[in-house]
Amino acid sequence: MDKLKQIYRLSPIVLLVITVFASYFAYKCFQDEQTAKKQLTELISQLEKLQQVIEKNNQIIAQREQEKARDAISIKRLHEQMKDALKNNQCANEIMPSNISDWIRNGKN
Repeated sequence: MDKLKQIYRLSPIVLLVITVFASYFAYKCFQDEQTAKKQLTELISQLEKLQQVIEKNNQIIAQREQEKARDAISIKRLHEQMKDALKNNQCANEIMPSNISDWIRNGKN
């Protein structure tokens, strides 16, 4: 009987200790959940910013490609105009020695 009385006396203390630990772990889980939610919000914000940067960069790339295509067309037109301008020019149609033409192309003195 003495052992049973001792168990009855200790049971509230054991229950109190279990309750304290359970409360502590529940509170830690709550804090971890709040921290995770905050980090998730920050990551979503960063992801949205990165998506905006990607969209902006894609627009810039598309614009540069359009400009490049326009430049290629302009260069082709200028070459055609230059050919037309030099077509009937006697000096432009004469053969030049290779060392002179190399010198003119490379700009060597």
